[in-house]
Amino acid sequence: MAFERLKFGVPRVLPKGTSVSQNNVAKEAGCDPSALRKARFPLLVLEIQEWIEANQRPPADSARQRSLKDRRKNRDKRELIADLKRQRDSAASLLADANLRIVELTEQVADMSARLDQLQPSATVLNLPMRGN
Repeated sequence: MAFERLKFGVPRVLPKGTSVSQNNVAKEAGCDPSALRKARFPLLVLEIQEWIEANQRPPADSARQRSLKDRRKNRDKRELIADLKRQRDSAASLLADANLRIVELTEQVADMSARLDQLQPSATVLNLPMRGN
């Protein structure tokens, strides 16, 4: 019964949330932990071991491990932010260069258009009738 209570998380003797182990089953049963031996209770010990293997939870991270994991995540985020800022600055630089080139080319077009107007004859050409008609 003690094993069942621990499996379902409703122990009477031990605090709730206590993990299932041979020692804890013995304590929950009100016995000394050394009383639950494989030689005396082979089937129960085997059942406990099988249940532990089948229901093993990954060990909970310690506060230090959680802190290190959080630092790693924050470092990754800081690196991503720095990379995105570099990309933004590079794109802004390319845009500024392109805008400057557009202004230069617009001025060049205006200058050439004015020069073309100066080089073209300003007199109008008259169409004269053909002789001999």
